[in-house]
Amino acid sequence: MAATATRSKEVATVEESSLSKVAAKEIGKAIAVALPWFVGMLGFGLASGLHFVLYRPDPGWIAGWASMVTICVLILTAVTYGQSHARGNWGRIHTTASTYLAGMWTVAVIIAGPGHPVIWRLGVVGGVTMALSWNIRTVIRLKGWDQPGAVVDPLAFLFGQGAERAGLAIEAKTTKATAHKVEGEVQLEPGRQTADDLQKKVGYIESGSALPPGSISTSIDPDDASKAKVTVSDPRVMKSPILWPGPAWPGGSIADPIRIGLWQDLDPVEYRIMGHHLQIMGMSGAGKSIGGCWNILGEAITRTDVAVFAADVTKGTQTLGPLAGALHRLETTTEGARAMLRDLQARVKERTSQLAQLGLQKWKPGCGLPYWIIWLEECPDILDAMTDPEMEKFLSLVKALRSGGGTIVLSLQRSDYTQMPTIARGQLAKMCFGVENAADASFGLSEAQQDANARPELWAAKQPGMAFLDAPGIDQGRIAMPMRTYAWGIKDGEFDDELASAAMRNHAAQWPASAKKVDPTTAALSRLSSSPTSAEETGDETEQEDDVPEDVASEYLETDDPDPGVQAGIDDEIPDIDEGEPPWKFAPPGQRMSPEERGAALMKRLQEMWDDGARDFSSGDLRVLWETTDISRAWVQKQLKRLAQAGILGGYDDERQRYLMPERPEVE
Repeated sequence: MAATATRSKEVATVEESSLSKVAAKEIGKAIAVALPWFVGMLGFGLASGLHFVLYRPDPGWIAGWASMVTICVLILTAVTYGQSHARGNWGRIHTTASTYLAGMWTVAVIIAGPGHPVIWRLGVVGGVTMALSWNIRTVIRLKGWDQPGAVVDPLAFLFGQGAERAGLAIEAKTTKATAHKVEGEVQLEPGRQTADDLQKKVGYIESGSALPPGSISTSIDPDDASKAKVTVSDPRVMKSPILWPGPAWPGGSIADPIRIGLWQDLDPVEYRIMGHHLQIMGMSGAGKSIGGCWNILGEAITRTDVAVFAADVTKGTQTLGPLAGALHRLETTTEGARAMLRDLQARVKERTSQLAQLGLQKWKPGCGLPYWIIWLEECPDILDAMTDPEMEKFLSLVKALRSGGGTIVLSLQRSDYTQMPTIARGQLAKMCFGVENAADASFGLSEAQQDANARPELWAAKQPGMAFLDAPGIDQGRIAMPMRTYAWGIKDGEFDDELASAAMRNHAAQWPASAKKVDPTTAALSRLSSSPTSAEETGDETEQEDDVPEDVASEYLETDDPDPGVQAGIDDEIPDIDEGEPPWKFAPPGQRMSPEERGAALMKRLQEMWDDGARDFSSGDLRVLWETTDISRAWVQKQLKRLAQAGILGGYDDERQRYLMPERPEVE
C-alpha cells in the first residue's frame, strides 16, 4: 500500500538532450552576458556622435543643448524607475542608477568631446564597472538555467509577465518546484500592498501569463505581512476521474490522516477528521455522496478505534447501503434517525465523564473509547422532522461531542438558513463540491475560502468529485486549491456506478463493525447489519408512515376548541382574527405566547435570516413560526406591514412579492 502511495507521487522528468537545444541554451546565456558590453560600446558611439552633431564653440549654444539633453536624461531616469519591475529595491536602484550615470556621462561628452582625457577614462572605467555589475546580476538571475528545461526562476518568469500586465510591481521567488507545481513567495511593496491585494489580482496575473483559470493559489505569510505564499499548478490535470488507490493506513487510528483524493498539484489530500464537525455541500450530481461520504467513511472504517453511526432517510440505502456491514448503526427511517440522535445525545455526558476520570480534556487514541462519527446524509430531511426539544438536544450534541470524542458530518445540497440551523453551521468545517451559482457557494464555503476566491460554481455538476476543503489541519495555502476526490469505479475513463458500488461492498466486507472492540456504551447504541434497519431490509413491503400518532383524535383534542361564535359561508371573506399588537419592547418567548413573545419570535427569525445572508424574503420564509408556535400566518403578515411602515423593514417589492431588508432588523 505504501508503494502505491509512493508511486502516485512519482513524477517523470523529461531531459533535453538534443544538440540543438543545448546549443540554443548556451547561445542564450552568452548573449545575456555579452549584452551589457554591447550596450556600453553603443552608448559611447552615440555620445560621440551627439558631440559632433550638437557641438559649436558658442558657449550659449553648448549650454542650451547640454541643458536640453540633461532634461532628457532626467526624464529617462524617472521612466526607468517607474517602469522597473526589478525583483527588489536593489534591482530597481541598479537599473535607475545605470540610466542616470550613462546619461550624465553623455552630457559631459557632448560638452567636452569624447577625446577629453578625463571624460574618456571615466567612460572606460565606469563602463567596465557597469557592464560587470550587469553580468553579475544576469548570472545570478539565470542560475536556474543549469536545470533541465528551466529558463529562469519559474515564479519570477511567470510573475514577470503576468504581474506587470496586471499592474503589480512585485518580486516572486521559487522555493520548491516539481513537474506538477511551483511553490514560492512573493515580496509585496511594504506598507502599500498585502496578500489580499495580490489575491484580487490573481485572475489578471493568470490572464497576463496565459495560464488556465485557477492555476494560482495564494495565502498569507504568517511571519511577514509584506509577503505572500504562492502555488502554481495546472487545473486541467483534474478533469478526469482518479481511481481510489486503497486505504492509506489500514489498521491504524482515526487520529491518522484520511486520504480522500488529490490536490490540484497532485499531492494527496491528507485530512484529519478528529476534533471538529464537518459540513459537506454540493448540488445534485456534484459527487458529494460518492466523493465525500465514500472516501471519508471508506478510510474511517479501516481504523480500529472508530464507530460510525449513519442515517439517510431520503435515499435510504442507495448511498450508505454498500457500507452497511462496516457501520455500527444505519438508520433509513425518520423515526429511526431521530431515535439514534436522541440515544447518542443521552450518552455524551457519560463519555465526557469517562474521559475526565482518565484526566483527559478531550479524546485521544488509546483512551479506551472508540471515536464516534455521526453521519447524516441529506440532513435537512432529518432536521426538519425533529421537534423543538429534539432540536435543542441535537444542538447540545453538536456542542458537546467535540470534547466527548466525536465528529458530526452534515451532508446536504444547500446550507441556507431554511436547511441548516445557524448555530450548527457556525460549528462546522467546510467541504464544498460543485454548486449552481455564487450565491449557493457562499453557504458551502468558509469566509476565508471566499476571500481566497474559491469558485465551486465553475464546476456545477460537470466535474463530479471536485471540491474545496477548509478544516483544522488543512494548510491555509490549500483551502482555495481544488481537489479531486477518488472514484471507486472507472470504466473507459469515466466513473462507473456499478463498479463503484461493487468495490465499496467488497471493501466494507473486509472491515466489519462486528469485529471491532468497543466500550459497553457504544455496544448498547450499535445496531449491527445483522439487525434490520428498515422495512425494505426485512422484506416487509407494507407502506409505513413516520411519526403517525397512535391516537389521532387525542392529538387534535389537545388544541383549543375553535370559537363557536365564528360562522362563515363558503363565499364569505374570512377576516383576520385580532391576536393582539406586539409592542416594540419584546420579552423572551415562552410556551403559550403573549403578544410580546410573538413579537420577539418574529424579530429573532428576521435577524436569523439577515445573519444568514438574506436581504429579502417572502412571508413563506417565516413558516417555521406558524408551524412550531401558536403564531398565525395572518398575524405575521400584519406585523410585517407594521414593521415596513415603521422603517424597520425596507418596504415591499410588489413585482417580486418580497419584503426588503436593507439593514439588520432592530427594535429600539
